[in-house]
Amino acid sequence: MAKDFELIEHTADVGIMAYGADVKEAFVNTARGMFSLIVELESIREVEHRDIEVTAPDEESLLAAWLNELICLFDAENMLFSRFEIREFEDTSLRARAYGETVDSSRHKLKVGIKAATYHMLEVDRNDGGRVQVLFDV
Repeated sequence: MAKDFELIEHTADVGIMAYGADVKEAFVNTARGMFSLIVELESIREVEHRDIEVTAPDEESLLAAWLNELICLFDAENMLFSRFEIREFEDTSLRARAYGETVDSSRHKLKVGIKAATYHMLEVDRNDGGRVQVLFDV
């Protein structure tokens, strides 16, 4: 089975290289990979959802905006997500629904604190399906 994402080590940062049948699926797998850095995905129950809309001038900026919106929901509402449905996807905008729950300290052992998705080494590649790369400020 092909992998959805892999971790990238870079100096003091941590990153994700994610894959998909297309860029939309790679964006989903990047979000899953990011939350796997924060907590074990299997520990997250799908009891709530949040609808997300982001726009950006290009695909690379859209990837950063997508991930930073999810980080914002984690920071502001203590939301953890494990499943993502991108319902509309264009080069400069997306609409999605993220499923998860608020942090439960009795079940969720938080691992890495992610501050933001950065633009350093940010990459969106449409060749052979979709592949994206992002580094996070931790």
